[in-house]
Amino acid sequence: MKVGLLQFNVCSGDRKANVETVARYMAEAREACPDVLVLPEMWTTGYDWVNLAALADDGESFGALLACWAKETGATIVGGSSPVGANGRYANTLYAYTPEGERILSYEKVHLFGMMGEERHLAAGSSTGNFCIGAVPCGAVICYDLRFPEWIRKTVLAGCEILFIPAQWPLSRLDHWRILLQARAIENQCYVIACNRTGRDEQGVAFAGHSMVIDPWGVIAVEAGEEEGWIWGEIDRDKVERVRRKMTVFADRRLDLYDFCHCPS
Repeated sequence: MKVGLLQFNVCSGDRKANVETVARYMAEAREACPDVLVLPEMWTTGYDWVNLAALADDGESFGALLACWAKETGATIVGGSSPVGANGRYANTLYAYTPEGERILSYEKVHLFGMMGEERHLAAGSSTGNFCIGAVPCGAVICYDLRFPEWIRKTVLAGCEILFIPAQWPLSRLDHWRILLQARAIENQCYVIACNRTGRDEQGVAFAGHSMVIDPWGVIAVEAGEEEGWIWGEIDRDKVERVRRKMTVFADRRLDLYDFCHCPS
């Protein structure tokens, strides 16, 4: 499975410019004959809270755009995310589409990032992001969800060999980004495909880029720098089976001892 991850400098509040940027890169991607293409978090609008109501999508135009690119490239598109909603309820929403243009995933970011006031503007989701690419069980979470291993384990237990993570992760916490991604891959014995934006926002915050593909042993197979553009990786589904058969983490869990309901606050 050939996977492409696109990182670029998202223009806050400028949907037209962002769509034009991605469309240009999608034209390049057609030549690469990809199986899966991945976009970053909130790539359509950035985090423009002031104009959120005007910029938010009802899901139809965002979905139609992704479906069109999926059909044009012949790839499954894990479409990053966009603010979707109406009438005061907006969610950070990720869609995925098959090469035939069929929507196979709608996931709303579950953990909202308090450091940037996300919870004041967006509604949180409550369902796991499980879907399939052909016969391959996959899952998706968004950015800050990465810091919650319980949620990712729940996603993996529902069936997941490949975990997709679109993000807008800052350069100042690049070490956290890399370490957490590798940890999630190791503890869940799955591929982690993480697509992050790059560049700076209007407040001067620098974003890390460093999109990467990590294998079920936690080895970084491919990693971008901070530059804009595609990076390409390969997924060997058989490796997931080999790793899980060799080290039986899931079978060796002590469920009788895990009682999260009574953890101290």
